[in-house]
Amino acid sequence: MADDAKERVDDLPSCQRADTVPTTQRQPDKIYFQDLPDALIVTNLDECVFDDVNCKAEFESLFRKYNERASFLYLRSFRRARVNFSTPEMAATARIHLHEVEFRGKRVKCYFAQPKDEEDENKDPHLHPPPLEKQFLISPPASPPIGWEQTHEANPIINYDLISAVANLAPGMSHELHPPSDKHPAIVVHICEDPPIRLGGEKPKIIQTRRPDSDQRAT
Repeated sequence: MADDAKERVDDLPSCQRADTVPTTQRQPDKIYFQDLPDALIVTNLDECVFDDVNCKAEFESLFRKYNERASFLYLRSFRRARVNFSTPEMAATARIHLHEVEFRGKRVKCYFAQPKDEEDENKDPHLHPPPLEKQFLISPPASPPIGWEQTHEANPIINYDLISAVANLAPGMSHELHPPSDKHPAIVVHICEDPPIRLGGEKPKIIQTRRPDSDQRAT
């Protein structure tokens, strides 16, 4: 079984294939598969695998040919299953022979599962808070990080030329801001007069439109 897997290991993608060095220069056979995971993800499964006991047993028998102690984890929502093998060599052999094999009218696909990270397994399994680099930007803001200082706003910039130009604008007069040219029209600002100030808060009287005479309506 191991020899058959080594002969067909070239069928694997380049990212999943071990370096092709002559066997005389290599360690024992397990070096061919030491970088591969020991589990497969099988996709495009028929619905009977999840409902019918006989269909499930038939599906599992396909993989138990390569490892009698293989375990199965079914993901019905995704129509796929995870198959765990005892060694990466057995997983590679099963993947070579069962990839795109037709089962109950559907062509199943076998992919290597993502290998486990041993460093992550030793860490605390609980969910940790986000890093503190940008946490002070959250609204409402939390406590700022150590060493953070508030920036002071700069003094306002007063444009005296602009204030002088605005002060020279007299009501009722036109002021040309940009002279006309062959490609652009002139820009002229017409200053509106201020409404008269009424003493005592008197509201202006709205003059209604005069109703036409009866003689005019008859005609």
